[in-house]
Amino acid sequence: MQALDIKLLRDFRRLWAQALAIALVLGCGVAIFLTSFEMYNALEDTRAAYYERNRFADVFSETRRAPAPLEAEIAAIPGVASVETRVVGSVILDIPGRTQTAVGRVISLPNGGLPQLNIPLLRAGRLPAPEATDEVAVNEPFARANGFVPGDSFHANLNGQKRQLTITGTMLSPEFIYTIGPGQMMPDNAAFGILWMPERAAAAAFDMTGAFNSVALSLTRDAQTAEVIDRLDDLLDPYGGFGAYGQETQLSNSFIDAEIMQLRTLAMVLPPVFFGISAFLVNMVLARIIALERSEIGLLKAVGYSDAEVCQHYLMLAGLVAIAGIVLGFGAGSWLAHALARLYADFFDFPYLIFRVSYDAYAISAAIALAAAGLGAGRSALAAARLSPAIAMQPPAPPRYSRGLFDRALGALRLSQPAMMVFRSILRWPVRAGLTMLGLALAVAVMVAATFTDDALDEILDVAFSQSNRQDTMLLFAEDRPVSVLEEVRRLPGVLVVEGHLYLAAELRHGPRSKQVAIEARPPESDLSRVIDGTGRVVAPPPGTILLADRLAAQLNAQPGDVIEVEFLTNRRETFQLPVAGLVTQYFGLGAYMDFDTVNTLFRQAPRVSTASLLIDEGHEDALHARLKEMPGLAGTIMLTESRRAFEDTIAENVVIMTTIYATIAILITVGVAYNGARVQLSERARELASLRILGFSRGEVSAILMGETLVLALAAQPLGWVLGSAIAWSMTEGFTSDLYAIPLVLKPATFAQASLVVLVACVVAVLVVRRRLDNLDLVAVMKTRE
Repeated sequence: MQALDIKLLRDFRRLWAQALAIALVLGCGVAIFLTSFEMYNALEDTRAAYYERNRFADVFSETRRAPAPLEAEIAAIPGVASVETRVVGSVILDIPGRTQTAVGRVISLPNGGLPQLNIPLLRAGRLPAPEATDEVAVNEPFARANGFVPGDSFHANLNGQKRQLTITGTMLSPEFIYTIGPGQMMPDNAAFGILWMPERAAAAAFDMTGAFNSVALSLTRDAQTAEVIDRLDDLLDPYGGFGAYGQETQLSNSFIDAEIMQLRTLAMVLPPVFFGISAFLVNMVLARIIALERSEIGLLKAVGYSDAEVCQHYLMLAGLVAIAGIVLGFGAGSWLAHALARLYADFFDFPYLIFRVSYDAYAISAAIALAAAGLGAGRSALAAARLSPAIAMQPPAPPRYSRGLFDRALGALRLSQPAMMVFRSILRWPVRAGLTMLGLALAVAVMVAATFTDDALDEILDVAFSQSNRQDTMLLFAEDRPVSVLEEVRRLPGVLVVEGHLYLAAELRHGPRSKQVAIEARPPESDLSRVIDGTGRVVAPPPGTILLADRLAAQLNAQPGDVIEVEFLTNRRETFQLPVAGLVTQYFGLGAYMDFDTVNTLFRQAPRVSTASLLIDEGHEDALHARLKEMPGLAGTIMLTESRRAFEDTIAENVVIMTTIYATIAILITVGVAYNGARVQLSERARELASLRILGFSRGEVSAILMGETLVLALAAQPLGWVLGSAIAWSMTEGFTSDLYAIPLVLKPATFAQASLVVLVACVVAVLVVRRRLDNLDLVAVMKTRE
């Protein structure tokens, strides 16, 4: 080995603690980049393979009742490769050992076996016999949640007729990767299941013999999806079509898209923070090393080493630190990516997981890490290379100090001598002090971005359950019913209050933009289910107008006072021009609201309802569910209390995990910045601090000088960290927003206080570690060193 190589290894071994602190910060950036990128690839690859192998449809549509011969006309639409018509319907399930009702979605199976599109994957057992009327296959998560195996049975209320159904097998479908029931906020596999039933039995149960009410299409490569959707709507309109939609807005696929978008946002927001801090730390440490090794650099050049070799030597030292961080990042990132990929596969009901090692991701993350270290080391390494031997062998010129405005201000404050030394050091090196503040501020920002989600979710729960939806239970009717049904519901056991609401599928248009949504019409006196605006005030749409959720209005580019076109896709398919009365805040879905009487007047019909909201007496809940299991015309139930509990449990677990990860990241950043900053100060001021000890200053007073600068900078970094954290939190809310849900930006004083507390405690601990070195200084040896 050459002399410079030996020196390189010795320097790296001597600086192992500082190198490790930097490598940990750099490794975090590499690990998060790898995890996000690998998870993104895993979800995309698994979904693509699953969709291709099981022929996930490109276009979907539902209708009230279309004749079977219409299938040939649909297949003749230009661009359609294949057509799958089927019968679907919702049923109330009576599951043994479960008091509450459950909801099932029945899907017919062709007489020949499996369908051509959205092919279910048989996981256990067998398919129902084509001639059977009491056999079904169920989705695997539903069976697992209720402890079902092939051969078990349960009861279902099929169009008013209670029937015992026997499970023949369990399946998974690309159509239900994210299985969420009507009105649910997240999957509840125990309360919602998919039931595949032979076509003959399903058609008889829902009065669909010789007809269908659902169709799925696959398209050719050159097909124009929008044109196919328009042609399909034209064919289904006379039969009560509810509007066709593409794969991108299919419910299950939309949730997966939202998750992939979140991973992409995470990969864009956090890794640059770590790489930037790492570059600063490398620059700070290497600049001090070169300042201390001026004489060695002079000797190296005097004995014949070139400028390039000296520059390369210090760049290689930074490279060793980067390699250590890359190795740590590769290990942590690979482990996290594998672990999270398995969790995603289970959560999203994939039958398998395609996890391939993306060498591009490893190469890109390593290249960025090396570039960050090289960027931090470049200026200092070039400065070392430019030193001539004669200059390098001489002590550096002392800094030129002068009493400026800040010095006079400090003098007027009559601070103690140690305090004066702390503030003067900060003022003498403003760039380094500013970068140290920035590093600590970014640690605070990461904590703010992590902990704000807890308050945001509390806001969502408060608005969604305490303010907007205050009912205990919602009943979903299979068809719109006259308002007289509410009297029947009111006589059910334990019902204290009942309100009816009407939901209508519609397409909203404003200029060139359009969106298919469900419009909710509710009476003005509704108290259980209410519309809340951005200020928390209850609002009701004035007659003849429409209220829009703010995210829906943004997609339509509509403002209050604008007139939008509303085409109803149910009942009489008519189009109306309605003014936008105002905007409301909504965190789940894209809502649009109209006056109850206005809708019934527009359709020239007696008042009708689609759902009933109930306030119930908990003491009669069991009796209520027993009656609901027998109630005809009921398509489903939503237990709001159970939905809230499931939401809180799931979110609480995720918040704890995410807060722990982000707190660890913030601590690593703080330790990396504070520890390296304190070590550099100790190396610069060792002679000065030793002189103070010899003059009689106590260890505490001398330690205060060393620790004071870092702690002052840490305190000064807090407001900047709050601002940066707010900006990161805002970017996360924007990146996570989709048609399905939105996360509000809720920043409370406690969020900032918690972030500051974590960072300040980590900073104190890091500086105390360096203080131990101060206590062990050999005063005589230090005083012999040259300035």
